Parts: sequence; structure tokens; C-alpha cells
Amino acid sequence: MVETLQNTGVEPEGKILVTDTAVREIKKILGQQAPGTFLRIGVKGGGCSGLSYMMNLDTQTGELDRAFEFGGVKVVVDAKALVYLNGLTLDYTGDLLNGAFRFNNPQAKRSCGCGSSFSV
Repeated sequence: MVETLQNTGVEPEGKILVTDTAVREIKKILGQQAPGTFLRIGVKGGGCSGLSYMMNLDTQTGELDRAFEFGGVKVVVDAKALVYLNGLTLDYTGDLLNGAFRFNNPQAKRSCGCGSSFSV
């Protein structure tokens, strides 16, 4: 189950969801970082399908950022990236050999086999 979103940035249309499993994994990662660190999700040009997902840790927000909170975890998306990520669900699969974050993006018309790039 995903908690209600908290919008602390500008008001573009769009939302993302982060599953409880992903929240637990993000908390593990953030627990090793400086206070105030959050997860940033975005897109960049490239990859075998045209756009690639980006995830990194950050401590600074910009005026075009939209922040969401899930179970005490802050996730930030730039408003421009949110156009491509609207409706995205970020999940984590804890398979022993292939544990990884997974992007379920309803905006993607085509994805590559590895799931790290897409086209709209």
C-alpha cells in the first residue's frame, strides 16, 4: 500500500507512487547518508529506447521540483521529468540474484529488455 502524497513543490499535473517494498530499500540506502538526503528520480536522453530512468541521491531541490513523501522517505522529481513519469510506480524486487528497483511507467510505449530505458 502506498501512502498519500505530499506535494511541497510547484503544482504541475502528475504523481508518482513508491511501493512499501521500495520505501524499505530506500530507507536502508538513506540511512547511510547525511541527514537531509533524499531520492531524486528523473529521465535523460539515451538508452536503447530513447529515454533512460535516473535515480540518484541529492540534498538540494530546485524551484521546478515536485517532492513526494512515502513512509517518511522524500522522493523528488523535476517538473519536466514528471511529464514522462506521470503515474510511475517505483517498486523493488528483492530477488537474491537480481534485486533491483523496477519502474512501472504507464507513459512508456516501448521499453528495453533491461527496463532501464523507454520511449513515449
